[in-house]
Amino acid sequence: MNTQPIGIFDSGVGGTSIWKEIHALLPNENTLYLADSANAPYGPKGKDAIIDLSIKNTEYLLKKKCKLIVIACNTATTNAIDYLRENYKIPFIGIEPAIKPAALQTKSNAIGILATKGTLSSQLFSKTSNLFASNVNVIEQHGDGIVELIESGKLFSNEMTSLLKEYLKPMINARIDYLVLGCTHYPYLMPLLLELLPKHVKIIDSGEAVARQTKAILEKHDILNLGFNKQKNEFFTNGNTEVMASLLDNKFDVEYLDF
Repeated sequence: MNTQPIGIFDSGVGGTSIWKEIHALLPNENTLYLADSANAPYGPKGKDAIIDLSIKNTEYLLKKKCKLIVIACNTATTNAIDYLRENYKIPFIGIEPAIKPAALQTKSNAIGILATKGTLSSQLFSKTSNLFASNVNVIEQHGDGIVELIESGKLFSNEMTSLLKEYLKPMINARIDYLVLGCTHYPYLMPLLLELLPKHVKIIDSGEAVARQTKAILEKHDILNLGFNKQKNEFFTNGNTEVMASLLDNKFDVEYLDF
């Protein structure tokens, strides 16, 4: 049995959507969540800058004795996970847009991908898209401004609704039947997306799959926490603590950390 925490990092508060899935599947595990909100979003940054930020986050989580690190950020995964796996011995779990299930299940032969520029322009995204969606009409949309609004507590604002209407219009016109969410911030948009999209459009994110993979890797390395003592879930951000706390339904303390 291993009681060391699972480390999770994201460019901001969005990765808490991943944390929720992991916590639901693995309630005995201790967790430590790190939100680099001061540098959000990672999407517009170049690959070298994203790798540097990912190293910074990884080093902090290693100092906290984390046994496994979940990169709860599509942009950091697609740009930095290969480097991190090559340079650190700890297991890493990454996340990328769920193109495969959407491409395999579409009936209209059209799917939408809402993601950051950093994810959509990455080699990993291009490879996955070419592998599974080469014969599908894929409507890609940069979600410019979405992360910034969520990080500033404007999730259900008029500005957000206007942005989403603009971004979804070409997808609706193309008659998509699946929308893939390519950023961990975006599951928090679900209520708005359900209002704005046609009823038949199915929305896919990667949260459950990441949680299942986390469990599988913990089992593979024999580092599951099988204890039933009270778990410790810690949340740190270099941004607005109140925004993160609200996304966690104010059930957990969020600590400001200047890192």
